[in-house]
Amino acid sequence: MKSTPPDLRYLKMLSRQYPTVQAASSEIINLQTILNLPKGTEHFISDVHGEYEAFLHILNSASGVVREKVDALFATSVSKAERDQLATLIYYPEEKLSVIAAQTGSQEELEEWYRITLHRLIDICRLVTSKYTRSKVRKALPKEYAYIIDELLNTNYEFHNKRDYYENIISTIIDIDRAEGFIIAVCNLIKRMVVDQLHMVGDMFDRGPRADIIMDALMAHHNVDIQWGNHDVLWMGAATGSRTLVATVLSNSIHYNNLEVIETGYGISLRPLALFANEVYRDCDCSCFEAKFAGDDADHYTEKDKALAARMHKAITIILFKLEGQKIMRNPGFGMEDRLLLDKIDYEHKCITINGVKYDLADTDFPTVDREHPYDLSPEESDLIDQLTDSFQRSEKLQKHVRFLYSKGGLYKVFNGNLLLHGCIPLTEDGQILKFSMVGCKNLGGRAFLDHAEAVARQGYYAKPGTPERTAGQDFLWFLWCGRNSPLFGRQQMTTFERRLIKDESSWAEPKNAYYTYYNDPAVCDMLLAEFGLSGPHCHIINGHVPVKSKKGESPFKGGGKLIVIDGGFCRAYQPTTGIAGYTLIYNSNCYRIVSHKPFSGKQEAIRENRDIASTSEVFERMETRVKISGTDIGSELQQQVDDLKALLRAYKMGEVLEDHRD
Repeated sequence: MKSTPPDLRYLKMLSRQYPTVQAASSEIINLQTILNLPKGTEHFISDVHGEYEAFLHILNSASGVVREKVDALFATSVSKAERDQLATLIYYPEEKLSVIAAQTGSQEELEEWYRITLHRLIDICRLVTSKYTRSKVRKALPKEYAYIIDELLNTNYEFHNKRDYYENIISTIIDIDRAEGFIIAVCNLIKRMVVDQLHMVGDMFDRGPRADIIMDALMAHHNVDIQWGNHDVLWMGAATGSRTLVATVLSNSIHYNNLEVIETGYGISLRPLALFANEVYRDCDCSCFEAKFAGDDADHYTEKDKALAARMHKAITIILFKLEGQKIMRNPGFGMEDRLLLDKIDYEHKCITINGVKYDLADTDFPTVDREHPYDLSPEESDLIDQLTDSFQRSEKLQKHVRFLYSKGGLYKVFNGNLLLHGCIPLTEDGQILKFSMVGCKNLGGRAFLDHAEAVARQGYYAKPGTPERTAGQDFLWFLWCGRNSPLFGRQQMTTFERRLIKDESSWAEPKNAYYTYYNDPAVCDMLLAEFGLSGPHCHIINGHVPVKSKKGESPFKGGGKLIVIDGGFCRAYQPTTGIAGYTLIYNSNCYRIVSHKPFSGKQEAIRENRDIASTSEVFERMETRVKISGTDIGSELQQQVDDLKALLRAYKMGEVLEDHRD
């Protein structure tokens, strides 16, 4: 018996979905229509670092795209103050409606405002949905108002016989007291349709107060992909049950007085750590471990609170140093033996020798460190870190967010001619791709190493607990966080030990990988793009991770414009150095546009004063012709579907596949 050729088997399977010539033909027409529409707008954001209010504003405003649409329609017919109010309404509809209702003198005035606003919002909505098929728009409509919005979007107000119909819909919405709900629904639809795809190029977590709010917003987004940052894999590793990464998260969070995300956001109690610290470190010098406070935050804490924070910080950091040492010794492939420092301490002379240089230590009062076995946890430390790790693993919200990071994320993404990655592609000092031999790989670099690294990182979460695979994956997540030349860290070393215990700042140096020198060379950028199968005038590497010092004249464009760094400094701690509060990137069917943002004054002020983030937008690359969906990666997939359906039509006509006309 002859086997059916694979292509014919596939066509027979396809025929179950399109059982007739008519069905296949209709779908071909539909797909060809989609292919000829303009590509959707892509929005790139990086290094938010827990600054949720600024992030949500950037997300709501689509880095100025929403305001651009408002101005495009009403620049000559509506005052700037009214346009400001309209834009703010779209960003924060629920909150702004409450403010307007409270400020409006009478019900008649409010109803007139509703009427005018509904007309304007429908006009904006019609504009931002015009590049999509009616089918795609209908799928995005809120269920409770789907029919009404669809009617308003597709009713031509200019036609005299439709004008009364249109106005009657608006009047009825107001008369039955549904204006606020309808306005909220339309505003949210505008925000959804103005950006087709959101790219998060790493580091949702870090010093800002509420990374969990950022993650909730991303989970609610209709189309998002994530490129993991080093701070993201840190939290991912903590969620897997890595004691080292749990200790790192806590040490960092206490150091920067950022406990809200842990305690309020994820419901993780730090009481066991506080009790341990007060018991073991009460009489110790903890001055090297004092928490850092932003602005006037220090005024909100008593001296007792600050002392407790310092003890907690010291307690968890000593545990961290021990666990990191264990991890380094367990993984010689990481090549980080020179970071084994606890055993190098000269307690008698209060100093340490690192890479042949002797440094004085500001603190050697470590009551839990066994000088003969410095990397062994005390029984009490072991019990404590086990308890804290269990809390991370039991946090339902954290686990939900981490599963989302794994499902929507990876180390890099190749999309529409761009390579998106957070950190770097590690290079040697002579500009060649650096090769790694560790954790199941030998002599891998570039794309091959990133693919391998991502697989091992996934294993750290999904492998069975207690297995060697799980342990190896957890250890590798730590390597991605701070390992030598890690593609997410991109430095020779992380000098946490030196920064806490040595006052000589020359010891704090964290030399960057050669990537951060060579990415200024267009030829190297071309080499790296080719490594990922990309070439051409409109291909770019889109990077986060390293803040751009705009204040000092640094440009986000590297390698002759082939590489774009969009970490401009969402993190408030970086803003005095960068001079700005973040870069974002917009790629629509006509051009690439980079947007630089000033610091955000806060949500409440934005709502009250109709104040947007002060931003500067620069078009730096225009397309020769408007890019259609046919010219995108999704277009390539749709074209393949068209080709398959045409093959099915031929098979129907040749009698190789039989039509099924049953209903």
